[in-house]
Amino acid sequence: MKRKIFLAVITLTVVLFSLNITQACANTVFHFGFKKSKNGNLASIAQEGFKDILEKYGAIFLGDTKKKELYLTFDNGYENGYTSKILDVLKEKQVPAIFFVTGHYVKSQPELVIRMASEGHIIGNHSWSHPDMTRISDKKIEEELNKVSNEVFKLTGQLEMKYLRPPRGIFNERLLSVSKQLNYTNVFWSIAYMDWDPNRQKGWKYAYDKVMSQLHPGAVILLHTVSKDNTEALAKIIDDARKQGYEFKSLDQMQVKTYN
Repeated sequence: MKRKIFLAVITLTVVLFSLNITQACANTVFHFGFKKSKNGNLASIAQEGFKDILEKYGAIFLGDTKKKELYLTFDNGYENGYTSKILDVLKEKQVPAIFFVTGHYVKSQPELVIRMASEGHIIGNHSWSHPDMTRISDKKIEEELNKVSNEVFKLTGQLEMKYLRPPRGIFNERLLSVSKQLNYTNVFWSIAYMDWDPNRQKGWKYAYDKVMSQLHPGAVILLHTVSKDNTEALAKIIDDARKQGYEFKSLDQMQVKTYN
């Protein structure tokens, strides 16, 4: 009898230990990073260790790396007077994009959100209050995402919001799991630069060089609409990328994700 009790205790201890290890892994926090590509050659993820997790939950950071396709994404936390100009360029050049919006942006810039949708762009979720979503509960994650989705629906009639960009690229397996259960695909990037500070703008040529020097097939490009440099460089980036044989596509057209 004592032996059975002893074995039962050992088994329970092992199970609890395994559960704790699993939970700890699920809560390991990652900051998404990508080594810069050069001369059209794809680099690798900066932090090895989360590639498998991204694949497991179907997260996007690349398209088909064998095709000269580009995916243009913008983060919209607040308005700095440039989004309408960006939309003008996209309309003129007939380029699709996705705009990841926060609750603040939706509430303060309803006309721009409506315009994004009416001109055929995708509106994605960037959370309601831009928190570190690895630090909030599963219920709070759902609330953060549902509030954005509901408000965008009220403005645009967009029934489905299926793409999420975690604030600041901070994530863990729990966030990926919870958001996938809510039918979201997490979207990261393979091209980016420090463009989010409006007080550190260095001219359109700087933005142009930063983006063009990193171009590679299947790239998901992250830009922030608060950047004056991005706004002024966007038309030339589009024109010159096309001259190199690239085609701009919507995330909804992404067929293959190749992870190297």
